[in-house]
Amino acid sequence: MYKDKIFLMCTAVDNGEIIILSDDDDDDDDDEDCENDISCSEPSVVIVEVEDVKTIDCVLPPSALDEDLVVTFSRRAEVLPHARYDCPIHTFTATDNEINTPVAGNQLICDQCFCYICDKLASSCVMWCRSGVCHCNSHKRSNFWNDLRNSTLLGGLKNFNLTLSEIDAHLRHAETMLQSFRRDLSVQFSSFMKGKRVEEYGLSLLNHQGLVYDYTPVYESVSLFLNKADEQDGRAAAIMRLGAAEDFIRHFQVLGNFIPQSPKANAAKAKVLLLQRVVASVQRQMVMADFTPEFSYKLQDFYKRLNFPPEMRSMRNSLCVRPWDDILLVSVMKGQNVSGIRKDKGKKDVLTEQISVVLLRTELLQCQHRYRELCRYLRVVQTDEPKLFQQVQDLIPFFMCMAGDFTLALHSLLSSVNSPASRFTPRLFLLYLRIFETATAPKLMFSQPAQFCYSDTEWKPIKDAVPMKRAELVKFALRVQRCCSAVYTDSQCWTLLLTTINAPCGSLSGLPAPSPEFLNGAKDVVNSILLDQSSVNIQIPRLFQMEYPDQALLLLVTGALGLRILHTALSPALPVLNTLKDNAWALRWLWDSLSSSADRLSAFLQEIKQEMENGEHLLPFLQSIVPTLSSSANDWDQ
Repeated sequence: MYKDKIFLMCTAVDNGEIIILSDDDDDDDDDEDCENDISCSEPSVVIVEVEDVKTIDCVLPPSALDEDLVVTFSRRAEVLPHARYDCPIHTFTATDNEINTPVAGNQLICDQCFCYICDKLASSCVMWCRSGVCHCNSHKRSNFWNDLRNSTLLGGLKNFNLTLSEIDAHLRHAETMLQSFRRDLSVQFSSFMKGKRVEEYGLSLLNHQGLVYDYTPVYESVSLFLNKADEQDGRAAAIMRLGAAEDFIRHFQVLGNFIPQSPKANAAKAKVLLLQRVVASVQRQMVMADFTPEFSYKLQDFYKRLNFPPEMRSMRNSLCVRPWDDILLVSVMKGQNVSGIRKDKGKKDVLTEQISVVLLRTELLQCQHRYRELCRYLRVVQTDEPKLFQQVQDLIPFFMCMAGDFTLALHSLLSSVNSPASRFTPRLFLLYLRIFETATAPKLMFSQPAQFCYSDTEWKPIKDAVPMKRAELVKFALRVQRCCSAVYTDSQCWTLLLTTINAPCGSLSGLPAPSPEFLNGAKDVVNSILLDQSSVNIQIPRLFQMEYPDQALLLLVTGALGLRILHTALSPALPVLNTLKDNAWALRWLWDSLSSSADRLSAFLQEIKQEMENGEHLLPFLQSIVPTLSSSANDWDQ
C-alpha cells in the first residue's frame, strides 16, 4: 500500500507541470541511528499537480544559466498512502519496541497514514494507541516490529518461514481454510476422546459396560480437507496438506474397552494412512510442479520440524527430494557423472532417492520425451527398494528405443551382466519384436515392464527410428531364446517369429524354394551357428546369406525350432507348423532334421495326434508332406 523510495516526475514548466526529484537512500543507514534518524520522517510519496499559473517572463542572471539544475517554480505536493513513520506532515520518533504508550506524537496521523503492522489505514487500526500493543510506534527498522508485522499478516503461514513477498491470494485463501479446518478438527478430536457408550455405538453386548473410541469421524474430516486441497493451486495445496499433517500428527489413540478393528478407527494406524497420502501428494508436487528451490526447501524444513511420534519417525525424511537443478542430479542426467557420487569439501554426496521419487521422475521425463537423460538417471541412482527398482531399470532398453537408438537398446537388453532379456515374459518379447520390426511403440507412459502386457493403447511411429534389418531381428530373437527359458519354451513366441520371417519384405506370399544343394549345405551351417556357445553373439556368415538371404534366415529360425522340438515337447505345435504353409520346402527340411532322432520324432507325432483329438484339425498341407499323419491310428508308431 505504500513504498519506501519514490522518484516523481512531471513535464516541463512550459506545459504547466514541473519535475521534482526525491532521493531517499536511508535504507543503508545504520540501524542503531534509527531512533534519531530524520529520514524516518521524510516523505515517501509526493505527486505534484500544477494549477494554471500565469507565466511571468523573467531574465535569469548569467550565473544561474551556468547551473545544471534551476528550479523556477514549486508548490506543495499531494500526499499518497504511506506508512506512519514516513508521514511528511507529522514527525515520527522511532523506538525499538515501545508498546505501552505512544512515543512523542507518533499517534498523530494524516488521512493517508497506514499502520505498518496491520497494513491498513491507521484510522481503522484498533491497536493504534492501545496500551501493550501500540501500533503507532511501529516501523521497518526494528526486528521486534518486523516480527510482529509478519505474525499479523502471515498468520499460520509464518510457520513455513514464508515472506510477505511470497504470499498471494491463493496462499491467503489456504491459510483461511487451514484455520477453519483446525477449529473443526479440534471439535472432532475432542468428541473422539470422550468416546461413546456401547449402546450409543449401536452394539448390544450383555453385561458389557464401557466406551468405544472410534477415530473414523476424525479420519473422514481430515480426508475431506485433503480432498479440498487437491482442488487448490499448487503452492496452496502443498501448504494445506502439510498444515493438516501438523495437526493430525499430534493425535493419539485412547485406550478403552472397545476399539473397532478398521485401520481408520485406530488413531495410530489412521495417522499413518493420512500421512502417507500427504507425503505422496507433496512429493508429486515437488517433482512435477514448478516450485522454486527456495519454496521446496521451506516445505521440507517445515515437515522435518513436525513432532513425529515413534511409529511415524521412519517417515521423517520422506520429503527429502532433490530439486531438478541439484548439481549432482544435473551432472548425472547430462552424462557428466556416471558414478552418482560427488565429493564437495571432503563430503561425499551419493545420488540416493526414494523409489516413489524415482517413479515420479521417470513419469515426468517420459512426458518431456527426455529419454536419454532418463536412462542415465536410472543407471546411476540408488534407491530403498531394489526389487521394484530392478523392474524400473528393465525399462531402460525401451526408453532407448523411444530415443530412436535401437543399437543401444539391443546392447542394454542383452548385456552380459544382469540382462533384462533374461527376465522376459513371452508377451514382453513379442512387444520388443514388434518395436524392432515396425519402429513403432505404444503411446503410453510406463513405470514397470508388466504394464506392457496389459496395454491396448495406440502405437505410434518412433521419431528418428528405422525398422531393424531382418538379419538383426533374427539374431535378437535367437539370443533372447538362449538366455530366457520362458521365451524359448513358449509356442506363441515361435509362431510370431516364424510369421515375421516367413514372407519377404513387403510381400504376403511365401519364399521361392532354394536349390537342393543349398538346402543340404544349410544343415551344417545352421547347426554350427546355433550350437556355437563360444560367443554371446550370433554370427551369421555372409556367404550363407549371399545367394538366398531371406531363405537362409528362415532356415536358421526353422533349425532353431527343430532343436527346440528335439529338446522337449512343444505345445501347441500345430499353430507353429501352420506358419510354414506357404513355404512347404522349409517344413520338409525341418522334418528331415527331426529324423535324426527317431524316438523324439515319434513322440512329436504323438503330440500332434493329441492336439487333433483335443479338437485341432489336421492342416491339409501337412498331409502331403508327412504321410504318417494321414495314416490310421495303428500306424502312428511308424
